[in-house]
Amino acid sequence: MNKRLLIRNFIAILFLGFAFVYTSFAQQPSVKISTESEIKEDIKLNVCKNNERLEAVKKLFQKMGAKDSEMKVEKIKNVENFVVAKKGKTDETVIVGAHYDKTNDGCGVIDNWTGIVILANLYRTIKDFDTEKTYIFAAFGKEELGLLGSDEMARAIPKEKRSDYCTMINFDSFGFTYPQVMKNISDSKLTDLAKEVSNELKIPFGQAAIEFASSDSESFRKQKIPAISFHGLSDKWQEYLHNSKDKIESVNPQSVYIGYRFALNFLAKIDASGCNAFRK
Repeated sequence: MNKRLLIRNFIAILFLGFAFVYTSFAQQPSVKISTESEIKEDIKLNVCKNNERLEAVKKLFQKMGAKDSEMKVEKIKNVENFVVAKKGKTDETVIVGAHYDKTNDGCGVIDNWTGIVILANLYRTIKDFDTEKTYIFAAFGKEELGLLGSDEMARAIPKEKRSDYCTMINFDSFGFTYPQVMKNISDSKLTDLAKEVSNELKIPFGQAAIEFASSDSESFRKQKIPAISFHGLSDKWQEYLHNSKDKIESVNPQSVYIGYRFALNFLAKIDASGCNAFRK
């Protein structure tokens, strides 16, 4: 992606993003909108050892204002998912997720500490909004071993309760370009909404199927819960993911920041929509 183009449209987000978010959610002086420099510092909090990443997630959410009493580690079978809930006016629920585990190679900054940073900063902003819907912020374990954490969470939702789960929004691997939809594991109505938000923010809309790849949105789609996955990868992603190049130096923080700002606007649209708006 041309860097000048990225910066030019990034400036558009600074103005349009604020306007849309504040008119969509209740205006409250306590709301915290993260800055690009804050996002950059959060990226640096990545740890390279898999057995230390869950604790790193917890510390990042503490930094974002989550209380110990609000944070849970849900262990299902051999998987640990980190979960924080934000109660809304209704029990209609939106799951916002990203996986925290990594492969054995590289430091897992792109895949997927960037997604965790977006997730945590979304929590910091949204926790002080008076939302219509209840939000579950989930950091999934063992995604790299076959979507195990998200699969266990999705299957644990009772069938009679699944109609209350409006959508699942997943963030997986940023650091190169604008947010794009992973087409093969995203529902069409949510993809259309992503295009609408991109047009409003005056940034390019992208969608592509990544052959032989999946992510945590697919676990919820299997349970008939509408879901979408976003990434911020370029066509050179195979040079960086799952190898020694997956490190802090390879990440463009603007991509992560724009992903966060895009996600705020996307969630504002979700919050204002009916719970069944994105079902087939």
